[in-house]
Formats: sequence, structure tokens, C-alpha cells
Amino acid sequence: VAWIVLGGENAVTQGLLAMVTVLVIACPCALGLATPTAIMVGVGRGAESGILIKDAEGLERAQHIHAIILDKPGSITVGKPTVSNIAWNCEADKTQYAPVLYALEAQSEHPLAEAVVNYLKQDDASKKVALQNFTSITGAGVLAQYNNETFYAGSIKMMQQNGIAIGVALKEKMDVWLAEANTVILFADRKNALAAVAIGDKLKSTSAQAVAQLQQKGIEVFMLTGDNEKTAAAVAAQAGIKHYKAEVLPHEKGLFVEQLQKEGKVVAMVGDGINESHALAQADVSIAMGRGTDIAMDVAKMT
Repeated sequence: VAWIVLGGENAVTQGLLAMVTVLVIACPCALGLATPTAIMVGVGRGAESGILIKDAEGLERAQHIHAIILDKPGSITVGKPTVSNIAWNCEADKTQYAPVLYALEAQSEHPLAEAVVNYLKQDDASKKVALQNFTSITGAGVLAQYNNETFYAGSIKMMQQNGIAIGVALKEKMDVWLAEANTVILFADRKNALAAVAIGDKLKSTSAQAVAQLQQKGIEVFMLTGDNEKTAAAVAAQAGIKHYKAEVLPHEKGLFVEQLQKEGKVVAMVGDGINESHALAQADVSIAMGRGTDIAMDVAKMT
């Protein structure tokens, strides 16, 4: 406009050239600055809310999520499992076997094992027992030898796979505990279950609301857990989750993410442990809990 008003001869041509020159130079600069500026603002707002975002691509892809997979402990629940009950086989000598259970779980790295150890400490069962050939089986439990006898501590499935009998009294107690959304682990020798342990982990007060908000946005919510079917069903019902899978092994979580991706979905994975690291790496958007393991936070794009 200034050229047209003040330019004299060839003012229109000079004015158009000036306008085009400014636009050609300014537009790419504006676009180039807009993206990193928007990312910086997004990352900053996230940090204010306690969300650490280390990958701009993950932040951008988050708006396109079709499905989100939640691990149970530490994501939907508080992640502080505690023993709520323990029942011993009437034929088992608690004084003799409690230290063996303590020694088994003390060598395990699983959060549920830590809950058992803390409980048995109070019960004065923490006297030292020397175990041999300790073995940890991912997604199942642990076993070791003591006084030439093999002892197991782990899931119901582990007991079934090893042909270990579970007494009627223990089964009845287990059914009640599972219906109350407890995780149940068993302690056994080579033939019989010696004790059943109920471990509870409270649902986060915000979980049901968060699940409802995600579903309102049209995002499918899935829960994957290594827990028993009954426990998984009870937790899913409390959180309002329609789709869940129980007794899932760590590598199967990654395969489930891959399966959803093959269906053309952008998938987010939320987890806090070593068992979720494969699934977190596979997901389009990976989110780790800040109280979780280092490997989960290292793999995830958001914490």
C-alpha cells in the first residue's frame, strides 16, 4: 500500500514484489518457529501438571490415539500391594514353613513378594533359611530347594502346571478373596499347597473417572494383567473397563499392542514395571508411572 501511494512510476509492480518477497521469507520462518514453540508450550504445561514429556513425536501422536492399554498394578491401582490375609493348610506347620516362604519371597524382585516379606516380618517369620537352586519364572512365581524338598511360591496357574493339590478349605478362602479383587498367591511343597496369601492393592481414587473420560472421547480402554481371571474381572468392574485380559505374560503384552496396531489403531500403553517395557517400546505413545521402575521410564516417551 505504501508503494502504491508513494512510489510514483511502477509503484504497483514494486509494491507486489515487496509483498511477495516478505511473504516468501516470513512464512517458512513463521512455520519453522510455530512448531517448536507449540511443543515447548505443551511440554511446559505438561511439566506443570507433573507430566514429563521427552519426545515431541509422542506428544503429537497422543491426539490421534484410538486405544489405550492400562497395566493394573501402579497404573489403575495405587501400586502399594499389602497382604490382607493369609490362610495355612491345617496339616502344615506354620512355625516350620513360614520362614521358608519368607526366604523364597525375600529373593524375588516382584512387588507382590515384597508385600509378603513385609507382612511376615511383623509375624516374626524372618529367621534365616538357606535355600538352594533358587529360580524365578517370569509371570508365574519362584521355586527353590530346602532340606531336599522343592518349595513353590506363585500363581494358581503355576501350581496347576506342577500338579500341586489345593485343599478344599484353601480353595473356598481363595474364591472369596478373588471376588474381592485380591491377588492370591500360593505357597506349596512338591505335592500340596501349604498356604494361600491374599494381597490387596487399592484402586486409585481417580481411575474410574479417568477411564470414563477416555471412553467419552471415543478411546477404547483395555486392561492387561498377569492376575487371575476373577481378580481382573473385579478390578475392571470397579474401574469401569469393558475390555480386559487376565493371566497375560510380559511378552504377550507387546504382542497385544502389535495386534491392535495391525488393525490400524494408534495405541498408547501405560505401565510402571519391567514386565511392561516390551509393550511400552512397541506402542505408538508410551506412558510410564513416575513411581515405577527405571527401565519403564527409560523406554517410555512420557512419565
